[in-house]
Amino acid sequence: METDGFVRKRRMTAETAGGDAGVAGASAGAEVRWLGGRFWGVSESIVSSLTPRIGGESQLQSVDVVCEAQEAQGEDSEPDYEGLPQGASTSTHMLAGAVAGIMEHCLMFPIDCVKTRMQSLQPDPAARYKNVMDALRRIVATEGVWRPLRGLNATAIGAGPAHALYFASYEKLKKTLSDTIHPGANSHLANGAAGCVATLLHDAAMNPAEVVKQRMQMFKSPYRGVLDCVGAVWQREGPAAFYRSYTTQLTMNVPFQVLHFMTYEYLQELLNPHRLYNPSSHMVSGALAGAIAAAATTPLDVCKTLLNTQESHTLSSAGQSQGAHRQISGLVHAFRTVYRLGGLQGFFKGVQARVIYQMPSTAISWSVYEFFKYGLTKHQHNNMRIQHIKAEV
Repeated sequence: METDGFVRKRRMTAETAGGDAGVAGASAGAEVRWLGGRFWGVSESIVSSLTPRIGGESQLQSVDVVCEAQEAQGEDSEPDYEGLPQGASTSTHMLAGAVAGIMEHCLMFPIDCVKTRMQSLQPDPAARYKNVMDALRRIVATEGVWRPLRGLNATAIGAGPAHALYFASYEKLKKTLSDTIHPGANSHLANGAAGCVATLLHDAAMNPAEVVKQRMQMFKSPYRGVLDCVGAVWQREGPAAFYRSYTTQLTMNVPFQVLHFMTYEYLQELLNPHRLYNPSSHMVSGALAGAIAAAATTPLDVCKTLLNTQESHTLSSAGQSQGAHRQISGLVHAFRTVYRLGGLQGFFKGVQARVIYQMPSTAISWSVYEFFKYGLTKHQHNNMRIQHIKAEV
């Protein structure tokens, strides 16, 4: 049950690789060291730095109300992290969500690389894999240990602002719509609608990073690094290339997020009806929600990968029957190409890797998000008590 009409949660969803093993290893290694240095510095101080300062008469009055209510419940009672204190701002959700999103994408990035390759409609003979483990083993053995991580920095750069936008808009819209549709209670319709609108903003920020990432993930990718990829795509295909798959991404992510959030909220009502901080329930609910949504939207993900990567083998095969077309453009064109080259089963290429990627990644995302939200709320709760004591003195 939600407390004080406040909100909770957020999210998830990505893909790319290539070239010479030595260049790929050096490039990916540099990306990992770059990302690790920045994330470590942020994670050490994030809880204390996110806490809004409380000052002024109106805020101290809200502190008095909160503290009096908590004293009535008992000195040792836990703060309700689902009903964030009045001193909390949208930055609490934005930054907690951004950290969750970055960790979600980065920790599962090698599986994401495998998924992108397994969705290839006309793969190179050396890039035909039996399953996820076979793909990882062969990529590491033939292309180097860092090869599955190429494009990681592009994902991290895109995932931060994309998830911050997503979580901030989701929380705001969810509260507003819930108060309108079903005041004082959880509304599945509000959850789904808020998730749809938030997806529009998320994908607008994330789509260029997805294009770069997936092109770097492909077998024999010709790009030396992120900047080389961005420059080459911009020069040869124009800026529109970075949003060629945007409508397809939305078509995929809107139903994905609706299924994801509604399933997560439903499972939370079953497994965690009192909405306490319960890591195991967040992980199980997130994993199952991610698996269901991922499997259902795989056909659209295959089309999105085709639009992002513009594989040369696929273009040449499609061109033999389509004549003038030199690029795959638009969802309808992508659907026709997938069906022509792969039949119905072509729409489910990489489904195993997609589900294996989404289950732990969404579990990580929800667990990290709820953990940071709980930590931030508890930190704010302690600060409020200190301010309340000082005000009394």
